[in-house]
Amino acid sequence: MSAEREIIILSRDVNVVMIPDGNHGTLSAGKEVTIHQALGTNYTVVTEHGHMVRIAGVDADALGKTPHELHTLVVETDAKAVEKNCWEVMKTVYDPEIPVNIVDLGLVYHCNVTQANEAGDLNSVHVMMTLTAPGCGMGPVLQNDVEKSISALTGVESVNVEVVLDPPWSREMMSESAQVQLGLF
Repeated sequence: MSAEREIIILSRDVNVVMIPDGNHGTLSAGKEVTIHQALGTNYTVVTEHGHMVRIAGVDADALGKTPHELHTLVVETDAKAVEKNCWEVMKTVYDPEIPVNIVDLGLVYHCNVTQANEAGDLNSVHVMMTLTAPGCGMGPVLQNDVEKSISALTGVESVNVEVVLDPPWSREMMSESAQVQLGLF
């Protein structure tokens, strides 16, 4: 998806998450929004009153868009294959204000996949991640995005996404490509 700005009239009422506080609300059909960021599976839009909100990908139709679906890249269900898939789907989760995925932002510290049954076809996943700022209202939203995307993977029985604030995030944790993309390098 692109990061181009596009003005759209909502075709129906849609649930939104306010940025940066994480509160939930609704925008009514007929309201004008400008797409600020269309990366991953969600949309960040700016309302006609200048408020930035996030619209979930499942509500893409309200924007006249087609919802994006996550696809498992590896069909095997052993722990190593599932871990690879976890990292790939976490790269589809974006901070709604920054056009870089959470992996390249350096927000994901750890992803551990362990076998959950004797057959070896179900796994438990534990992710440790942080936020760009302590107390970020979007933290629970990002945490839920990671949990939901990993839970949808083949071979995953359970997911625990833990938000930690130590060590604190700093821009040095970003990948080199993310720093270049944001003009920080």
